[in-house]
Formats: sequence, structure tokens, C-alpha cells
Amino acid sequence: MKGTKGRRRFLDYPRQGREGPRRWLPSWRQWLGVLSLGMLGLAGLFAVVYAKIDVPDENELAGKQATVYHWADGSEMVSVGAVNRQNVTLDKVPDSVENSVIAAENATFYSDSGVSFKGIGRAVVSMVSGGETQGGSTITQQYVKNTYLSQDQTVTRKVKEFIISLKVSNQKSKHDILRGYLNTSWFGRDSYGIEAAAHAYYGIGARELNPSQGAVLAAVLKGSEQYDPGLSRANHERAVARWEWILDRQVATGKMSKEERAKYRTFPEPRKLSKPTSQAGQTGYLIDVANKFIKARTGLTSKDLARGGYHIHTTFDKERTRRLEKAVNEVRRQEIDPKNRKADAFVQFGAASVRPDDGAIVALYGGPDATKHFSNNADTSAVPAGSAFKPFVLATALQEQDDDTEDRTTAPVDGEETPAQELGGALMTGHSLPFVQAGKRIGLERIRDLAVQAGLRKESMAQLEQTFPLGTSAPSAIRMASAYTTFANGGLHQEPYAVSGMTYDGKKVPGLGRPEAEQVLDAKVAEEVSGSLRIVGWLTLGRDGGPAVQQPVAAGRTEPGDRMKSAWFIGSPSAAEPDFGPGAGAQKGKSAGRAPDAGDGNEPTTAVTMFRNKPGTPALLPMQGVGGAKSKLGTTLPPKVWQAYQQGS
Repeated sequence: MKGTKGRRRFLDYPRQGREGPRRWLPSWRQWLGVLSLGMLGLAGLFAVVYAKIDVPDENELAGKQATVYHWADGSEMVSVGAVNRQNVTLDKVPDSVENSVIAAENATFYSDSGVSFKGIGRAVVSMVSGGETQGGSTITQQYVKNTYLSQDQTVTRKVKEFIISLKVSNQKSKHDILRGYLNTSWFGRDSYGIEAAAHAYYGIGARELNPSQGAVLAAVLKGSEQYDPGLSRANHERAVARWEWILDRQVATGKMSKEERAKYRTFPEPRKLSKPTSQAGQTGYLIDVANKFIKARTGLTSKDLARGGYHIHTTFDKERTRRLEKAVNEVRRQEIDPKNRKADAFVQFGAASVRPDDGAIVALYGGPDATKHFSNNADTSAVPAGSAFKPFVLATALQEQDDDTEDRTTAPVDGEETPAQELGGALMTGHSLPFVQAGKRIGLERIRDLAVQAGLRKESMAQLEQTFPLGTSAPSAIRMASAYTTFANGGLHQEPYAVSGMTYDGKKVPGLGRPEAEQVLDAKVAEEVSGSLRIVGWLTLGRDGGPAVQQPVAAGRTEPGDRMKSAWFIGSPSAAEPDFGPGAGAQKGKSAGRAPDAGDGNEPTTAVTMFRNKPGTPALLPMQGVGGAKSKLGTTLPPKVWQAYQQGS
């Protein structure tokens, strides 16, 4: 019977036949076995971890975008939202910009597996040494970090980044990954994504970037705190060096010829650093009006708009808005002196310009600064219209007279002044009694209804009392300008609008089409009112302005005799000379539609209002003494604003 002494053990350890320390040194086969077993274990562990870690939903930051408001000419007005980013597709990004980013961040992007094993190795070494993970990552890994994970520098996050990057690389195309990376990366200057960065650094869209500018933006991806050239001289030196390296790198990788590289020898200096875009000045008031229009027409809520991702194209003209603000500031500086005149304290202006042909709101003045004065003076419904309301009484009387004439079998006696003609004369002279009498005769309801049809809001109408025809109602400057366009537009009313179009993630938002026009006055009635208003315009501007008045202006205004707590002037430039005959401009036989002498329809009607309002008190303050004795209770100041606006540059 054999013994067990020569039987081979499954694991020869300690090793037989060896003496001393050699018994405890594993053989190469044992080393290989242990290594193989370890690798199998790691592979199994990796398989388990890979199976357990799914690609998560986008993080909160990645899902947010700014909402961008555009001027009427398409240029960007302001970007609003928690994240200053506007996603773009790669066809909006020049190839040269893509090449710069890839050269700077991940030259093997199109051929690698989406992960950097060197980076993972550095993370392991750092983990073993007790430090935080660090080191370079691929574009795919950075995209995953930006889109799906937090920015924490921990081993757990690094492992997740590695696994998710592999999965994303298998699930998404390189095209989609690069697009996502360019839209989620931080470029500094409060900008996420290439589109916001192009505006922040160069004031242009991403599609307009040239190769040299693109290389600068690729440089700041390494860290804007170190490479934004506007932060310090040292930053500038680093940015220039990296810019040169990125351009040279593209030559080395075959993405740029030496001849093209030779074109870019001068560093393209970015624009100076500025504070993040805000709603200061008039911008906040413009956004307020645009948002109100959007919510009224689409059903979107403030919460919907706050999530971002919208591109809102407004009707606001950048140059006209600037001119209107400048005009108000000039008159305020020249005429209002609260330090030396107590009555000038708390004076406020509001103004709006509306185009007659389509109702577009092209400019407004809402107050001195939307971040300090929160109420929008162009859209407030707290300022009585005074005598500026009287043209609606005249229009109602003329419309009634026109209807009565069609029903009469006998013509009126020659030389006999009709009630409407009497009102036209009273409008020019500033007398109020004929309007009170007209209210009794016509009916206050009928006057109110016509004013609303012409463009004023029913909610702004005052109580139907005896003084109603004298302008106790309180419409906004936007609505007054809009309603006066009805006279300039041959009785055709076009609802005012502030947004011409809107998209969300590139798709058109429905419901924002231009409102349809409605014929609310006979054309000859509108022209007769306009005739009277042209005389009012001449009386207001012509006497004082003289040669400065370039063309006739159909205008409404408040009178010192109103004794109300407001001053108004509403002017519509016109191509016709004022008619001083009976009826102040009555012309018979006009067809429906815009009156022949209403101009080309593109010159806007502008309403300017002035009042006194102390913060925290609901009631308006009296106007006595505002602007000094010559200002006649401030009534001379809105015309000066209007005229400065028209003549401004």
C-alpha cells in the first residue's frame, strides 16, 4: 500500500522541496494563476458594476436653458434664466470651431472608446494615496459629467463617469456627443455652451465665429479662471500661448493647412468683461410686456416661461427704444428739478409707440430702471386720460351723425353747425362743456363701447358718470397709442402686439400670429377726427416748435383746465396739412380702409404720459407746480418728450 508522501498537492504552497525563504516564494505559475484569478475577479466585478449602473436622466443643470429675447431685427436683446445657455445644433457651429475643441480637449475623439484609461489610472493612484481623483478626461467623459452627474471630484463619481461614458459611447453617435458637449460646457463669463460663449466673448452667434476666435473659446475650456484673457495679464499670456498651441495642433493633426494657420498671427481680443446681462434699464419693461402678450395668447404660465429654452422674437425696435429713453431723460434733465422744486418730486414718465399698419409695439419707456422702479409706466392703468380721451367722444358723435344722415330724407341746413362740428371746435379750444352735453345726448355706454372697440381696455374704463367724457378713465400708454392708430388707420383697428414669433427647442410655439384687424369706424369718420387732431397737433407743436415740426401731426393732449393728476400727449405723424374749415377736416365719400393721407402706415403713433406717484401710496399726487409755472401743470412736457423722440438721433 502506497503512502501519501509523494502525492502532489492541489496548491503547492508552501513549496515542497525548497528550503528556507524559498519555500515561501511563489513560483511563476502561481504568480500567473493569482494574476489570472485577479483579472477574472475584476472582470466579474466590472460586469456586475456595468450592469448595475444605468445611464441616468439628465441632471437639473443640463436640462435648463436660458430664454432669449430678440429685438425686431433678430439681434439678441437679453438672455434670461438660471443658466445662460442656448442649445444649438452642429450645423450652427463652424467645422473650424469643432476642430479647435477636439484638438484642445481630445484629439482621438472620433476613434477612441469614449474613456481615458490614463485618467482612470491617475484616479486609482490618487485614491490609493488618499487624495481626490483628478486628471484629464475625454470629451465623452466631460459630456457625461456635465449632463448626467455632479461636478464632485470623488472616486465614486469617477467610476460612474467611466461606466456611463462607455455606455453613452455605445448608445450615442460621436456627432450627438460632441453636440451635447458643446452645449453643456462651461466657458466662463456666465455662459454655458458655445452659443452663449460666442455672445459673451465676441458679441456674435456661434455660426459667425472664425477659426481664430474658435481657438480662443477652445482655450478657455481648460479653465476660464486661468485662461479668460480679460481677467488678468497672466491670464492673457496663458490664453495667447494656448491659442497658438491649439492652432498649431490643428496643423499637426491635419485639420488646418499651414497656409491657413499663417493667417492667424494676431490674437483676437474678446470684448471687455461686463456684468452678466440683466433686466436693467428698459429691458425689464420690454420683457414684462412681451411676457404678458405671450401668456394672453398661448396659455403659457410664468412657470412655463421660467424653465427656459424659448427664443422670443419681439416687435421692439432697438434704435427707437433707445431714442425714446433718451428723449425722456433729456426733458427730465432740462425741466424737472426736484432738488429746488418740491412739486417735481416723484415725477414719472411712461411712453409707447405703436405702428398703425399692423399694431406692432415698436418702443416703450416704462420708467428709469426696471430693477429699481418695478411698475411699468407704459402699461399702467392708474393714470387718467383727461382731454386726451375727448377724441373718442368726437368719434362717437361723428359715427352717430353719419348713421343718422343715411337715415334722413332731407339734408341739413347749409351753415348749420352739427353737434359733431361743435365738438371738433371744442376739442381744439380745450372747452369741456360740449363733451359733457354730448355724453348726455349720445349715451355714456355708447362712448365707452366705441373707445373699447378702438383699442382701450374695458377694465380701464371709469364709472359712467357725468364727467366720464372728460377722461376719468385710466388707459395705459400702450393702449392710448394703439387706440389713436385707429384714427390714423382709416378706422381700422389693429390690436397691439409685442411678439412676432416664438420657438421652444427649435419648434414654433402656436398662437402668436398677428391679430386680425377690425373696421370699427367709418373711414370718413376716422379722417374727420384726424383732421381735428391735426389742428390740435399744430396748436401744440407748431406755435412753439415752428420750423422744427417736419410734418403735420394728428395729436391728442391734456389741457391745463383738466385739473387732473396727469399730463398726456399722443401724436401720429401725418402726410396731410391741417384743415381749418368747418368740421376740422371733414371729408366726405372716403372708402373703408386707411385714409389716403394717413402716411405710409409705418410711422408709429406715440403716447407719452406724465404723473406723480410716491412709492407706497396708491393715489397720484397733484400736478400743480410741476416743471414750473410755464409748464402749465406739466402739460407742456409730454409734447416736448414726443418731439425730442421724433427728432432724436
